[in-house]
Amino acid sequence: MTNYHGVIIEESLENNDVLKKVKILTTNVEAVTQNHKTPWLLQWTLHTVEISNAKAREIAEAISTSLDRTHGGSWFADFKNDARHYIIFRDKIYYIDRKNKEQYEEVKKHGIFLGIPKHQLVLFPL
Repeated sequence: MTNYHGVIIEESLENNDVLKKVKILTTNVEAVTQNHKTPWLLQWTLHTVEISNAKAREIAEAISTSLDRTHGGSWFADFKNDARHYIIFRDKIYYIDRKNKEQYEEVKKHGIFLGIPKHQLVLFPL
């Protein structure tokens, strides 16, 4: 199975030690806009990462326990390969079959419940 790829926003992490466990391919700094709904930040540092299939679950768990709790739990991270998609919230991990629309709908409902802006949840296909 192929490796996973995704983006981790450094500012979403209370503890960024998990970044030492992944292969960072690129890093981009993006100015925060009103549309991001994170007025406590001036910028996001986006790390595009590669994660081996063998380490994917371990990394998902590390991200889940590292995501910021101080702003209503409204952060998530995700990484995927051709067949599977990990979508990670604080203390909740979804392991999605990328062809399963119902699984994505469940994730979207959870994200909306947490207060994540709908436009950010459209990243999930189907």
